[in-house]
Amino acid sequence: MNRGEIPQANDALGETLRQLRMSGVFYCRSEFSKPWGLVLPPMSGALMFHIVISGGCFLEIGEGKSRVLRAGDMALLPKGEGHRLLSSPGIEAAPLFDLPREAVSDRYEILRHGGGGEETLMICGAVNFEDLVAGHFLEALPDFIHVDSWTALEMDWLQSTLRLMGREARELRPGGETIIARLSDILVVQAIRSWLANDPEARTGWLGALRDPALGIVLSKVHRDPGYDWTVETMAQQGSLSRSVFAARFSESVGQTPMQYVTNWRVRVACRWLRDTDLSLVEIAQRLGYRSVAAFGRAFKRVRGISPGALRKLPTASFVD
Repeated sequence: MNRGEIPQANDALGETLRQLRMSGVFYCRSEFSKPWGLVLPPMSGALMFHIVISGGCFLEIGEGKSRVLRAGDMALLPKGEGHRLLSSPGIEAAPLFDLPREAVSDRYEILRHGGGGEETLMICGAVNFEDLVAGHFLEALPDFIHVDSWTALEMDWLQSTLRLMGREARELRPGGETIIARLSDILVVQAIRSWLANDPEARTGWLGALRDPALGIVLSKVHRDPGYDWTVETMAQQGSLSRSVFAARFSESVGQTPMQYVTNWRVRVACRWLRDTDLSLVEIAQRLGYRSVAAFGRAFKRVRGISPGALRKLPTASFVD
């Protein structure tokens, strides 16, 4: 891409959803029989999900937050918050990693737990998203999403999908774990789409800005080319708005000024490059549009409270995108 070119973008929200390419931490076929209870620990940076194939359970997050999950329901925890799955409220729950599990592959396992009564079959998992925009998207989602009311059109393919997943889960045919993983990924994205379409919260903040025809275009272009010579004027031009109208609408929707957002996004990209590449600080500064390493360092430290060189020397766990 030439330095003066700004990449084209159209549907910003759709483009973001296309970036939800998942790399599984694990998928698990969970066979429960009453009475049973399971404690799942927090998993920072991962989206955790539960798909109820048959039966049902209670999902508890913290104190006093309980949801009933029935066959066909799906629960997402986009920020990987710890929680409990219970056959009935008040049941004693065992920590997940204290229970024996059968490893089918390096990413798929089977968990059997309970007292032998009425059965519940679930597909559970935790997935990561490598793309930076996808990670930022997850941060904008609520801590918990419960999808229990699918549209009539969705119900047709959902029921077919759940039947296929249930068959693969029970029969363990060759390649079954791969099919379950792929179908789980599709259901996760569909559940997020369903929440975006129906929840008023999805029309506010950064997510609301993605839906805005003018702001969405600008956000997509900043994400695609953070090193472009962005100013409030150039962003307003891309959104076909006056400078004052654009600046006011952007700040109100996103909660940051346009240039604060550009700086924060550049720092987020820099953190990923510091973690995953051998690019020098000079190369990173140049690619992100800074005229000097010193200017880059000042902006970075203002956002992260530490210099980029010092951050690079810390353990990988210190790199929070």
